Amino acid sequence: MRSPDVRRWTGVSAFAVAVFLAVEGITKLTTGERPDLDESAALVAYVQGTTVQTFIVILSDTFLMAFLIVFLASFRQLVILARADLEWIADLLFGAGLVFIAVTLVGDAMDGGTALDVIGVEPDASAIRALEEGHSIMFGSTGAVLLALVSATAAYLTFASGAVPRWTGVLAVATAISNLVWAPLGFTGTSNNFFATGGVGNALLAIFPWLVWVFCVGVVTVRGALVPPRNAAAALPRRRSRSTSPAS
Repeated sequence: MRSPDVRRWTGVSAFAVAVFLAVEGITKLTTGERPDLDESAALVAYVQGTTVQTFIVILSDTFLMAFLIVFLASFRQLVILARADLEWIADLLFGAGLVFIAVTLVGDAMDGGTALDVIGVEPDASAIRALEEGHSIMFGSTGAVLLALVSATAAYLTFASGAVPRWTGVLAVATAISNLVWAPLGFTGTSNNFFATGGVGNALLAIFPWLVWVFCVGVVTVRGALVPPRNAAAALPRRRSRSTSPAS
């Protein structure tokens, strides 16, 4: 059986990430603005009115994270095929990416807990508030630091291996800087403003730029082009050595 084309799977998984991200984005547009967490009655009513959308977003995000695992594994393999000596750095990217995915899924579970709290039981505004605050930290500064590590590592691997175009490495550098800048700004409370913990600013300055990088890498790899040789020197034609023996 032929082994799967790793470049094509890098692209396919990136496009799948984009599809599920679109589903999340469109769904979130229908939820409206969440009340402040100290407005207990309004908060409970908001969660009750957006339960279906919350479950759609969580399910979409779970599939998105599953395809991100495929993407990270594929990108790691691209780098190793190009430069086997960079394997330990590629492992660093893959490991940091998996931790980010785990943190995201825990955050999703907290968000799902708020929706479950209003189904078949008496809603508890304090429990909903606690779950929302934990969810905000997961998606805020915690995720930003991890994405900065993933992005910086991806940039280095891109420049060092040439497995994907250098401009994607430049984009990864910009993504790492954006996440590092956001990380300390993510502890500014939970009010509905741009700099709220896990709010709009976090989505635009931390998560979205990284997913744009994922999509761009998918665009340049989905056609399944050949990867660079494992040893670039081995691909060059050997020069004939001059004979030093005396003429007969």
